[in-house]
Amino acid sequence: MTRGENGAALESGRRMMRNRVWQGLAIAVMAGVLAASAACSEKSDGAQGGPGGPGAGGPGGGGRPGGGPGGGPGGGFGGGFRPPMTVEVGKAAKGDITAQLSVVGNLIGATTVDVVPRTAGRLIAMNVKLGDRVSRGQLLAKIEDQEIREQVKQAEASHQVAEATIRQREADLKFAQVNLDRSQNLFQRQLLPRQSLDDAEARQSAAVAQLDLARAQLSQTQARLEELRIALGNTSITSPVNGFVGKRNMDAGAWASQQAPVASVVDISSVRLVANVVEKDLRLVNSGDPASVTVDAFPGETFRGRIARVAPVLDPATRTAEIEIEVPNLDYRLKPGMYARMSVTIESRKDATLVPKAAVVDYEGARGVFMLTSENKAKFQPLEVGIEDTDRVEARSGVAMGDTFVTGGASALRNNDTLVVAGQPGGRGGPGGAPGQGGPGGQGGGRRRPGGAEGQATGDAAPTAGAGSATPRPDSEAARRRPGQ
Repeated sequence: MTRGENGAALESGRRMMRNRVWQGLAIAVMAGVLAASAACSEKSDGAQGGPGGPGAGGPGGGGRPGGGPGGGPGGGFGGGFRPPMTVEVGKAAKGDITAQLSVVGNLIGATTVDVVPRTAGRLIAMNVKLGDRVSRGQLLAKIEDQEIREQVKQAEASHQVAEATIRQREADLKFAQVNLDRSQNLFQRQLLPRQSLDDAEARQSAAVAQLDLARAQLSQTQARLEELRIALGNTSITSPVNGFVGKRNMDAGAWASQQAPVASVVDISSVRLVANVVEKDLRLVNSGDPASVTVDAFPGETFRGRIARVAPVLDPATRTAEIEIEVPNLDYRLKPGMYARMSVTIESRKDATLVPKAAVVDYEGARGVFMLTSENKAKFQPLEVGIEDTDRVEARSGVAMGDTFVTGGASALRNNDTLVVAGQPGGRGGPGGAPGQGGPGGQGGGRRRPGGAEGQATGDAAPTAGAGSATPRPDSEAARRRPGQ
């Protein structure tokens, strides 16, 4: 680039920078003007007033003097004051309470068996369908068995041959024994040489050996025959348990093997709820304890069962132990796979002092209730809590029969808060400048006090003691001016 072109580029950059600086200054000036306008508007709104208008409040925090029925002395929310809190109250009662441990889990059948054939082959028949009721030993399916039947026939023939061979060997032994006896008689009378006697003894020994061999062969053929008969029986797939067909995985014509189940049979005469109990609750459950089971399929209905088994070890990953609850199911309404909830009573108490659970709060590291004093103030009372259920809490100490405490809205309270009991005459007004109804002075004199909030409260127009009837708040600019302006 030439020197002239460089100078032009520099001049253009300076102009852009000056424009951005002026734009920033303009934005800052506009923001200042808007902030000043908002401050003036707030000051003007804080000094509204007029005789007889609907006002509330008085001394304290920029309030306004005077309050109508339901109101009281004291103004707005200035100086760190908390507004009165509308609450519901109740009293302690006597009653019985039980503590229950609840866990959730899935239902499974008493016995669930995947039926797998003991030999491979092609299915020629499938005799059951999904949901059929079966008994132990009932034929479910049949595998092609023609080849095995032929092998059984051959083994049976071999067995018969072995039996005939034994009979022949027995006859040979008998003949050899007779010859031996005759040879010994002749030898004793010195009518037969020694060699002939030895030959007779050898033939007798050979006949004995032949008989033993034939008997061994018979045993061998017998074993083979039994093996083939077992294989033939394995072509019939039967149910190992009583129950229902939960799954049917194959149809006739499919190839069955020992790695694939043909069907699944489940016994649901009783069902088991399998659930996990956390470590801190494990000591509360024991085998044999009664339990109540509910399922979503039958709302409002409870099934009775018992804790059958508790695992002796915990899962180190979840720190839980598995338990099983057995539930009789003679009408077969409960089905394996249902989502169920179990409740077991772990403790109960009669004639206990009870408070609503909503009234018990955690405050400054303690559990307790807020009592209602005679001055309508909140006072925190710690409790010794005992048994709890879903709605109530046992108070072992801290409250007695007849004590009044906050039941609704307790979680937002602090000590010495002013309380307004819902439903009592006087509306929401009370000491401390709750929004009240008109009285002498109306909304006049509404200046801010140092540290106080804007002393403005809105109430419904009502007759007042000093001015007859309240005058509606005017909306004109003149009505916002202070007296004397």
